[in-house]
This record gives sequence, C-alpha cells and structure tokens, in this order.
Amino acid sequence: MKDFDPECLCVSCEFREIAFSYLDDEMIRELCRHKVERTYRKGEIIHNGGDPINEFKYLKSGLVKLFRNTRNGDEQIVTITKPFEFVSNMSIFSEERYPYSVAALEDSAVCCIDLAYIKKLVLENGGFAMGLLTKISKANEKIISLTLDLRQKNLAGKVAYVLLYLSREIYNSNVFDIPVSRKEIADFIGMSMANVIRTLSDFKREGILAFHGRTVEIQDRKKLELISLMG
Repeated sequence: MKDFDPECLCVSCEFREIAFSYLDDEMIRELCRHKVERTYRKGEIIHNGGDPINEFKYLKSGLVKLFRNTRNGDEQIVTITKPFEFVSNMSIFSEERYPYSVAALEDSAVCCIDLAYIKKLVLENGGFAMGLLTKISKANEKIISLTLDLRQKNLAGKVAYVLLYLSREIYNSNVFDIPVSRKEIADFIGMSMANVIRTLSDFKREGILAFHGRTVEIQDRKKLELISLMG
C-alpha cells in the first residue's frame, strides 16, 4: 500500500457525478481535506474482515474482490467489482468492523475519506444522504442478484455466467485477462477447482472459448449465453 495525496482533483473527479453531485465546489474542496488516496498492488489486502470501519472507501481505478475466509481457511468470494462501486461501504452505517475482506485483483487506487466527516455530511445534507444510500442499496441489490442467479444454475451454467459477468460488467469485451485463478472461480461459484478446470476445457474443445495464457477470448458468445441461461 502507498499513500498518494497530490493536489486535490475531487472537484473534477468522475466520482463526483456518481456520489457527490449534491455538494458544491466549496464543499468538495472541504471533503478533499478529509481524503487520502492509497494505491495497492495486485494481491494486496485493502482491509481484512474484522478491521475497524473508520473510513468511507471507493475504488477509483483497478479491480477488487470482496470475500470472507471460511473456518477451514478457504476463501468465499462475494463479488468482484470495478471502479466507482461501493462494495466496501455496505456496512459503514450498521457495523463497527468490516464483515468482509477486500483485496486488489489488479493494481488499484482507492480514495479513503474520514468516516466521521461522511456521517456529518449525511446529517447535514439530505440530498447527499439519499444519493449515497441509494448507491449503497444498489450495490447490495447487485450482490444479492448475483448470488441468487448463481445458486439456481448447474456447473456449466455457473462457469458461463461468471465469464459473461466479467465480459459484460467488468471489461466490456469478449477478450480479457481473467483476473482470478481457477481456484478463486471455484470458490466464487461453490464448486471444486477440478470441475471448473474441466468445464473450461470443455468450452475450449467446443470452440466457445480460446485461451492465450491468462487471456480468454469468447469465440461463441451466443452458445455461452445459452449455457448460462439454461444451466
């Protein structure tokens, strides 16, 4: 982790339009005085489950996973998220400690704002409070929808669903580097790593996918979508 605190650019940051549109330029500059930007290398922990919640965090760039560790030491991935989403903030108003861990899947930048200041804004600015709670609620709904969609699919359907999720929601491309290992995919969908590897091999043999190292190319998107839908 590395702190990076250049001249405040929050006034023109894209995230302002997403969450801070109810704040004027002067209020944004005040917010900036309570913010620090931290960079994380791929694989670094942003916070662990059980750490105290004292900051409001949002992902400015990169890719992260939200997960928890099971009693036997395995990981359960809850979701994978891209910039300007709120996965690390789901419990900031209801808990004192994070229930889940967050780690960088790619080199990432995270803006961290003093939580006491965010709570002050919530109390003083109803528009800001509604906008923020709406965004957090949408993030929760997305995770619930993802979990329910995966739960009702068979193995091939789950693997296809994850690949399409990465393609549509994360990379917006049919060609992308898979940001997680085969084991992480298995943890995500609740299947064994051997089954995931075999399913990916089946997709390759059937001409649905092509692999070039860690890069995957979806060659037959319609067939992959059908497997996801019917699986």
